[in-house]
Amino acid sequence: MVTIDNLTVSYRQHPALHHISGHFVAGALTAVIGPNGSGKSTLLKSIMGLLKPSGGGVRTDTPRSRMAYLPQATEIDRSFPLQVRDCVLLGCWSTVGAFGGASRGMRARADAAIHAVGLEGFEARTVGSLSSGQFQRVLFARLLMQDAQVILLDEPFNAMDSRTTGALLDLIHQWHTQGRTVVAVLHDDAQVRAHFDQTVLLARELVAWGPTAQVLTEPNLQRARLLAEAWDDNAEICHTDEVVAGSHP
Repeated sequence: MVTIDNLTVSYRQHPALHHISGHFVAGALTAVIGPNGSGKSTLLKSIMGLLKPSGGGVRTDTPRSRMAYLPQATEIDRSFPLQVRDCVLLGCWSTVGAFGGASRGMRARADAAIHAVGLEGFEARTVGSLSSGQFQRVLFARLLMQDAQVILLDEPFNAMDSRTTGALLDLIHQWHTQGRTVVAVLHDDAQVRAHFDQTVLLARELVAWGPTAQVLTEPNLQRARLLAEAWDDNAEICHTDEVVAGSHP
């Protein structure tokens, strides 16, 4: 489904990911873990084509129109006075375009998605009036509308209460039973062991990739910690700056 081929990505000549290779199993639930600054978010953005590699690359068997990406909540501006239903309908953007209108069927699907995440009655509320947990449910409803085959989630449960986390994990397991490929950046090892069958452990370089029980071993986790302690952000290891895809250095 998604193959990472000797991928290197750098920011201002400092490596964020260094010679990463591996294959995301189609239909699997894969967690991406590692110390802060280990390149987890960079990996997801590279898969979506949002970042330009310094070397190597990403190959996908799925068109990016069939891939969905949920960034970290801190990267999303909630100040725009957008209603919940309209935010969810943005999941149809690739279908209707900038000037297309939402059909009655799309609105019915949006309401069904809002109901599926437990926010029925919130359709006309503005996203800025929601709690962080409620807003994350809205974003998952938008993912439901996208009907993507590959779903990338960057810290989807960060600062979420246990009830919201449980509800969103239920949705992820539904996607799994539907044969969708889910890749999620996570920090909770226990959560990874309980819910994700595959794990990628990063520390800017690849520490381990495979079945979760084989990756989350103490030697692997210790190696990731030691690699993180050795990082030197003043060392110019990579010589090609990473840029946003389509832009110029």
